[in-house]
Amino acid sequence: TATLRAGVWFFTGVYPLVLNQITATSEAFAILRTMMPGAELTSTPRAGDTRDPGVQLRKRKIPQPRHSRKRQQTVSFRSLGSAARGGAESEARAKMAAAKPTLTDSLSFCLAQLAAATGEGLGGEQDAATNETPLGCALLALRTRHIKAAGGIERFRARGGLRPLLALLRRAAAAGPAPSQAGPGSAPSSGASAASSPAPASGPAPSVSSATPSPPVRLRKTLDLALSILADCCTEGACRAEVRRLGGILPLVTILQCMKTDSIQNRTARALGNLAMEPESCGDIHCAGAVPLLVESLTACQDSLCLQNVVRALRNLADSPQHRLALAQQGAVRPLAELLATAPDAALTSALVRALLELSRGCSRACAEQLSLGGGLGPLVSLASHPKRVVREATILTLANLCAQGLIRPALGNAGGVEVLVRELQQRRGPSGASPASQQPLVRAVCLLCREAINRARLRDAGGLDLLIGLLRDPRASAWHPRIVAALVGFLYDTGALGRLQALGLVPLLAGQLCGQAGEEEEEGREAASWDFPEERTPERAQGGSFRSLRSWLISEGYAAGPDEISPDWSPEQCPPLEPTEPASPAPSPTSLRAPRTQRTPGRSPATAIEEPWGREGPALLLLSRFSQAPDPSGALVTGPALCGLLTYVTGAPGPPSPRALRILSRLTCNPACLEAFVRSYGAALLRAWLVLGVAPDDWPAPRARPALHSRHRELGERLLQNLTVQAESPFGVGALTHLLLSGSPEDRVACALTLPFICRKPSLWRRLLLEQGGLRLLLAALTRPAPHPLFLFFAADSLSCLQGLVSPTLSPALPPAVPMDLDPPSPCLYEPLLGPAPVPAPDLHFLLDSGLQLPAQRAASATASPFFRALLSGSFAEAQMDLVPLRGLSPGAAWPVLHHLHGCRGCGAALGPVPPPGQPLLGSEAEEALEAAGRFLLPGLEEELEEAVGRIHLGPQGGPESVGEVFRLGRPRLAAHCARWTLGPEKCPRKRALALVGLVEAAGEEAGPLTEALLAVVMGIELGARVPA
Repeated sequence: TATLRAGVWFFTGVYPLVLNQITATSEAFAILRTMMPGAELTSTPRAGDTRDPGVQLRKRKIPQPRHSRKRQQTVSFRSLGSAARGGAESEARAKMAAAKPTLTDSLSFCLAQLAAATGEGLGGEQDAATNETPLGCALLALRTRHIKAAGGIERFRARGGLRPLLALLRRAAAAGPAPSQAGPGSAPSSGASAASSPAPASGPAPSVSSATPSPPVRLRKTLDLALSILADCCTEGACRAEVRRLGGILPLVTILQCMKTDSIQNRTARALGNLAMEPESCGDIHCAGAVPLLVESLTACQDSLCLQNVVRALRNLADSPQHRLALAQQGAVRPLAELLATAPDAALTSALVRALLELSRGCSRACAEQLSLGGGLGPLVSLASHPKRVVREATILTLANLCAQGLIRPALGNAGGVEVLVRELQQRRGPSGASPASQQPLVRAVCLLCREAINRARLRDAGGLDLLIGLLRDPRASAWHPRIVAALVGFLYDTGALGRLQALGLVPLLAGQLCGQAGEEEEEGREAASWDFPEERTPERAQGGSFRSLRSWLISEGYAAGPDEISPDWSPEQCPPLEPTEPASPAPSPTSLRAPRTQRTPGRSPATAIEEPWGREGPALLLLSRFSQAPDPSGALVTGPALCGLLTYVTGAPGPPSPRALRILSRLTCNPACLEAFVRSYGAALLRAWLVLGVAPDDWPAPRARPALHSRHRELGERLLQNLTVQAESPFGVGALTHLLLSGSPEDRVACALTLPFICRKPSLWRRLLLEQGGLRLLLAALTRPAPHPLFLFFAADSLSCLQGLVSPTLSPALPPAVPMDLDPPSPCLYEPLLGPAPVPAPDLHFLLDSGLQLPAQRAASATASPFFRALLSGSFAEAQMDLVPLRGLSPGAAWPVLHHLHGCRGCGAALGPVPPPGQPLLGSEAEEALEAAGRFLLPGLEEELEEAVGRIHLGPQGGPESVGEVFRLGRPRLAAHCARWTLGPEKCPRKRALALVGLVEAAGEEAGPLTEALLAVVMGIELGARVPA
């Protein structure tokens, strides 16, 4: 046990101390061996190291005694083998010596040398064995071993290595040669006084500016190593923050200003580029005046790697709009463009394109001017087809960014940029194209290119119109639709382009823009305005875009020499409205749809006049207005979608609608070429339903929450219908309508018959077309066929009501006149005395029902009331001798009005008993059974009374349109006529009238005859005594 305790104590207490002592002794001996004059160390620049030329350690060869030529000639093969073995042994010994530990292997030693150098100077005493200063060895070890190791940068920062390193750079910057001339944005010199630097080494520097002397060789080596270490450290965020906190940016700018050697410029630019990755450091670099120095390096440096790092630093400095503008204003763009035009190597080309992409974001005027002056447009367009994807995409995005400046767009189009952007956007919209987000800058660029006449022609030839229409059809691109529509305004006076756009279906898409809830067009800066007139300022919102486009086209085609020759009064949008008959009020009335009249005085500039409002719908309305000015715009504008879009905007605008929309509708209704289109498309019926009656297509059949119908909408609808009436009653219109009704297709004939009551007021015309030539019967026969329009039955009900008003303007009751029970009190009942306990007179007959109920009756009264009962009770039938006569197939409720009628009751209210209340079906009810019994027992008076009772309950004030179909299903001719009168009554709500007609059509089914005859009779007033036209 004691031995075990002694062993444990030795290994836990004594052994670690002994082991540490042995390790320390071995390290000391190793260091002493390295300091012995054996293998000397020297430093030479590494040849061919262009990226980071540093200093490498190599073993200096020991000179050997020279042998005589004779001995060399007589050497034997054995001696050759011995020499080979000796060479291998020497090489192995050299490798072993190189693998031996040195003082620079310790990070503490290197940091100590770095800290000592900041106090003693940059040089120090030169080691005779290594021909290097301790500082040089320490910097070389830091760069090649400590920083490159895993986690080495973090250890170097944590051990406080950045502070002495930056102090060393400050001393190096102060020791370097002063610049010959300070630039306008150069950094101030260091506060420390510069010591006298050693004489420069003999021999030229690699690439030195002629205006600045070359720094000493040892100073250059020190700076190369220190800057390389700092650049490597700045690849990590914590080190970048530490360098900024320690004020390390200003020394770098000073070195960039003073040291014009390519290697030093390269490493300084690399360090600044890494620091610029932090927004705070980027701002400090700008404030320190580094941008002019980097721009100067672009023109002075010839090394490709140095240029790449300078370009990268400029790219990282363009991290915000303010910094990009500052770079452009300090001339950073033009050298980049000039370098790109010199066809550099692939790596530099990629760096230049990426830098131009960053600098062109939110392209400023200075950036565009410098890029154009530097000749960069042609190379950029050529690089758009580069085989490398990164270069190609960066180039295309740069071209798209440049389109934001109007001054460069014509030159960009001349260089072929329009075709490049259109082709790229077409590829991205293909089946295997990119996402919509990647298309957004290209869409914006293509739309901006439409602002100049010369680029519009190129875009049209490159297939850009088809591309823009495809974008308008794409619901995924709805956010870009306002911009695209505004871009198409540029083609306002290009007849060929307008024809192509109309053929591609632009008009329905524009109408959809009026119906939808598209957002506002994104505002561009003043620099994005059209460059067709560079001397003009960007027009304000009040100036119409159509006049600018007209003036641009006139000048581009040679019809005008300049903008001064074209007056704004030439624009069709500037035409003053007609003078009103009444004095105009100072402020426009809120209920008026007329545009505010512009008062102009002689000598007053039109630009100061009040113009029409221009909202999100302005571009679409301007294009629609241009289409409506064609000789025959019916094919494009007098269609269902176009009319719906215009009417939706007019009735749904939150404020007063644009007067341009009202002018479009008025222009269409006043054009004789559009008359047949209004008839075929049910346009006249749509105008009346939407504007006059306030029923839109989406309000039928179920109403939706919509703004209340204003009186100004009703006035507008009546005015538009009056315009169509003038066209229809003209000789041209009469011929067109007659041809359409007699020789048109079945659909056109029905549409003509339906529209005639709305637009014809001459009795001779509508009587001849509707009554004599069968237009009314065509319309009635089409009710039970498939509807050619969603609102067909609504239009038909309104048309029949209007026609009834034309035929019988003074006779239009809603109920038949033979219903006195609504006004007179009920008559006394004659059958009730037979039901008491002591009937007077006593009944001599009882009717037995299927339910077993016996109803008393008088034989004589029953036989007198009906031929059926006369034969049954007084003839030769067995029932004539019976006191209890069975009545088969009759319920008590249906038999009750029959017995009342047999005993002379007229209007006592018994007929109301079997009629169910509104909302309950009549088919299968006791009312239908009573009507059938009245017909079976030959009681026409009872039939009429029961029909009047059904009409009073179901077609009276408490009845609704849904009851009309139920009453019609009973199949009674008088009830069918009653339903028709209820449906076409002038005091009925248009919606209820249409719903009632829908119920009638559903109840009629395939048997259209009864319904047709009932409606025809009501329209012609046959039952009311009106004379039937010949």
